[in-house]
Order: sequence, then C-alpha cells, then structure tokens
Amino acid sequence: MHAVKRIEILSDSIELPKILKSLKQSEIHRYTVIRNVESSGVSGTNETDATLIDMAYIIAFCTPEQVKGAIEKIRPILNRFGGSCYVSDAMEVRSLNCTAHL
Repeated sequence: MHAVKRIEILSDSIELPKILKSLKQSEIHRYTVIRNVESSGVSGTNETDATLIDMAYIIAFCTPEQVKGAIEKIRPILNRFGGSCYVSDAMEVRSLNCTAHL
C-alpha cells in the first residue's frame, strides 16, 4: 500500500472538458467520470433548478506532490462557474506481483 490523494469534483457537465484538461495538464491520468448525478446546492441552485442542469462527478487519484498544481488549475474553473472540490488522503492497494496467478 502507498499514500495517494483523492480529488473529488462535482460540477456542471458543461465545464467537464475544462476540468479534465486541467487534470491532464497536471499529469493526472487516473480518473473516473460519473455523468448525470443529482446534487443540491453545489452551484448555488435550488432544488427545482438542480434537475435542469446535468452534473458530473469526477474522482481522481494522484501523488501528494501533484495535488497542489491540479487544484491551482481547477479552482478558477469552479470559482467562475460553480461546483465543489474536495481533497482527501487515501491508500492505494496493488499487488506487486499481479500476474503470478494467471
């Protein structure tokens, strides 16, 4: 096991290409996108407006050294267009000898 950072981003789908570009520019290539999620209050919308905007949830993992640069690129997008971003510690579990049992 080794330490990684987990970046979770909730934003409207329109900004998704900009956010993914920011992750790639930060050399973060390990991410998952879940489209059409429902959220309340993320972009300052009320409950009736929340269903009118397609939302996306992005979860990415990176080294602790990469997180600062990624957040510096993502923050202006979220500040301008709304959304939220959370960073937390995680542990990655990988077998060092994953082909031994094939």
